Amino acid sequence: MADPRFFTNTGPHALGDIARRVGAELANASDATRQVDDIAALDAAGTSHLSFLDNPKYIAAFEATAAGACIIHPRYAERAPAGMALLLSNDPYRAYALASQIFYPQEAHGAPSYDAAGRIDARAHVHPTAKLGSGVTVEPGASVGEGVEIGAGSVIGSNAAIARGCTVGRDCFIGPNVTVSHAHIGDRVMLHPGVCIGQDGFGFAMGLPRHDKVPQLGRVIIQDDVEIGANTTVDRGAGPDTVIGEGTKIDNLCQIAHNVVIGRHCVIVSQTGIAGSAKLGDFVVLAAQVGVAGHLTINSGAQLAARSGVTHDVPAGQRYGGAPARPVKEWARELAGVRNLGRRRKPDADE
Repeated sequence: MADPRFFTNTGPHALGDIARRVGAELANASDATRQVDDIAALDAAGTSHLSFLDNPKYIAAFEATAAGACIIHPRYAERAPAGMALLLSNDPYRAYALASQIFYPQEAHGAPSYDAAGRIDARAHVHPTAKLGSGVTVEPGASVGEGVEIGAGSVIGSNAAIARGCTVGRDCFIGPNVTVSHAHIGDRVMLHPGVCIGQDGFGFAMGLPRHDKVPQLGRVIIQDDVEIGANTTVDRGAGPDTVIGEGTKIDNLCQIAHNVVIGRHCVIVSQTGIAGSAKLGDFVVLAAQVGVAGHLTINSGAQLAARSGVTHDVPAGQRYGGAPARPVKEWARELAGVRNLGRRRKPDADE
């Protein structure tokens, strides 16, 4: 269960209200008025808790749980413990995510509960020309520069720095120690601690007698509902802008280089690096430690397996893996072939 020192629970809530808001159906309509106090994992839940089952690996835990209510797929309804209230959903994990937001709405925005009226800490610096909407919170040590505009309800965390001329939309969370420059940020964007947005792209005219710096004259444009994980960096464009599309989720410790354009609702997992001027379509997935070379296009719906090295364009809707990346089935056959060669090798005489 969530530690109340860190998380504020809005429960209890009636199961009928939860079912309606998450798009589930109660197996027994008489359970609509039944109240649950909190959410919990199957093995930790009690009779006043709501849990969920998504992965069939946890059927045994489901059958043994003490949870008073559970979100499940209809196929598992007959295996529920006696007396358990069931919320039936074809997508239990998504329904559970929405239920979690009911109990802990502030966590959906990345920030603790703040006074709706907002507050500017006396230890923060806000330039006189900055424009802050209603309910904005600026925490100790934060700096809001000349001409900055911040939308209503946004939070600027401790020691964050928003540089001159940047704009931040409504209901954003700019975490502690984040730096933002040369950037325009949409609504409901979450930047976790240590994120760096808008620093110089890595642009040099290389050669003798020295490497001459190319001024980076673009911006970073972050659209609505983007989330960027801790210590990820997004360089500003060299002339064109670096763009991160609506709803995209980027994990910790990623590098997005100058002029990169990322489409809508992409998922980019930790330690991935995307080189300059690469383009991603919508709903692209890059698993952990993927490397994308510059000036390539990964088309919409493509998926790259962990530690893939992308050296050429990837067609829409395809699954690739390996280094260099190639279609997953081809990659799997090659791995199997190498493994089989090793198994067939005859031992040397001295082994």
